[in-house]
Amino acid sequence: MTVNSPPEQGTATEEFRAARDFLLRHREDYDTARAEFDWPRPAEFNWALDWFDTIGERRDGIALWIVDADGSEHQVSFRAMTHRSNQVANWLRGLGVSRGDRLVLMLGNQVELWETILAAMKLGAVIIPATPLLGPADLRDRIDRGRARHVVTTSADAAKFADVPGDYTRIAVGESVPGWESYADSAAAEEGFTPDGPTRADDPMLLYFTSGTTAQPKLVEHTHVSYAVGHLSTMYWIGLEPGDVHLNISSPGWAKHAWSNVFAPWNAEATVFIYNYTRFDAAGLMTQMQRCGITSFCAPPTVWRMLIQADLSTLATPPSKVVGAGEPLNPEIIEQVRRAWSVTIRDGFGQTETSVQVANTPGQAVRPGSMGRPLPGFEVALLDPVTGEPADEGEICLALQPRPVGLMTGYADDTERSAEVTRAGHYHTGDVGARDADGYITYVGRTDDVFKASDYRISPFELESVLLEHEAVAEAAVVPSPDPIRLAVPKAYVVLAGRHEPTRETALSILRFAREHLAPYKRVRRLEFYELPKTISGKIRRVELRGRENELHRSGGGAEGEFREEDFPELTG
Repeated sequence: MTVNSPPEQGTATEEFRAARDFLLRHREDYDTARAEFDWPRPAEFNWALDWFDTIGERRDGIALWIVDADGSEHQVSFRAMTHRSNQVANWLRGLGVSRGDRLVLMLGNQVELWETILAAMKLGAVIIPATPLLGPADLRDRIDRGRARHVVTTSADAAKFADVPGDYTRIAVGESVPGWESYADSAAAEEGFTPDGPTRADDPMLLYFTSGTTAQPKLVEHTHVSYAVGHLSTMYWIGLEPGDVHLNISSPGWAKHAWSNVFAPWNAEATVFIYNYTRFDAAGLMTQMQRCGITSFCAPPTVWRMLIQADLSTLATPPSKVVGAGEPLNPEIIEQVRRAWSVTIRDGFGQTETSVQVANTPGQAVRPGSMGRPLPGFEVALLDPVTGEPADEGEICLALQPRPVGLMTGYADDTERSAEVTRAGHYHTGDVGARDADGYITYVGRTDDVFKASDYRISPFELESVLLEHEAVAEAAVVPSPDPIRLAVPKAYVVLAGRHEPTRETALSILRFAREHLAPYKRVRRLEFYELPKTISGKIRRVELRGRENELHRSGGGAEGEFREEDFPELTG
């Protein structure tokens, strides 16, 4: 590995590069990195202009490499990506996109996604990432509460906006769509870009909608520093170096995609590699990993669980850096991968609100079940949820003096919630962990009812709200039900209304209704008619239902009278 020597201090770019190079030099020296790392805190910084555009001046490497299921592929150099994003920025400026404007970006893993991300950053526009899985109801929320002035999506998804009101610029990638601007026209724009002025480091850059326990998703606001600079910690966790070819399996629209498909690899001057499969195929994935020389690999536990069911030995040259994120990995999975690839999967912990806070870093011992130790730049405290005092097991919190760079500004348009999570000198994650004598932290669970299904974060409230719209449903509570592949799937406990009977036909009607009104990743996959346990004040005790699900799982099956999605060929056929 060749690491550029630390530059003379002065500009924001030099400050960022010095911090980056320090972490590269101490990639396997955790103690030194923890003790001596300082976050760069420039007053003005635009990562796309001040960092990404400088990479092409030092190396003519590949920035983005996309392989599609049909065998076609696209490689874009850092230099070419700089020129192309300049063109897109100039073209968007001509359409009226300006500093501070909010832009919904709903594209798949295609070159135009990265071009638009960089272009929007150069203009100072605020990106609202959106997964293509979203339907019209979710999009209305993003346009309305996000106060979006522009939308970039594919021609195929343009129809989803037909019933989404608002005075916003409509831009379609692909075939021409009546009433929409054609992204292809950007190819005629100038390749040189001049910003309209400096970008303040605390200017907003990203606005993420994330599930919560309230009626509406939270809006997490990040700046040009909190995510771009903050993900130096993610680069350090993965162990990325210049010239690496990094494959991260994540869908656009989610924070993890920005973590490991934009900022962490490009901070390291590594290649972002994408394999666009239509249906997950472990053997096909490993064939591409071997052919393309993947050196670094990140995947959620759902993918790791499917990979170990295949023959891992078919990958003759496995990546030297492998990590998992999204939920804790079973030690058995880690051991099977270690036996087959002679590398150890390293867990990491972070949130949409932060970059990676806690992780197993390169060169350090990995303890089974532990997600590691605090990353350089983060002071982590475990606080008793009741007393607020330090504890061996408690809520994972970040000290705010000094405030870590890799932390959100707050929840947009919600000062009360922002103040709540940053009370008493700490940012409160809402997650619980246990720390051993050597500082290793093991994840325990959420302090609220949000749960993960596959790698997606699910808010019970959102799913219950949809179920309650069905005429047969009087009450509903959604909890995670253990699943061998997805870790957990949403299960609905339902109290019927009026004269409705707990029959197969009723269950089918409710599941079909949920399927039609929820995005695929939020789908209710199991249902049971059940009297809901409640507190004396009438609140549903989901903790009791979660305990019941875990007990049913330990006993070897579901409850008598439980209905599962796979029981209905008319749903899954």
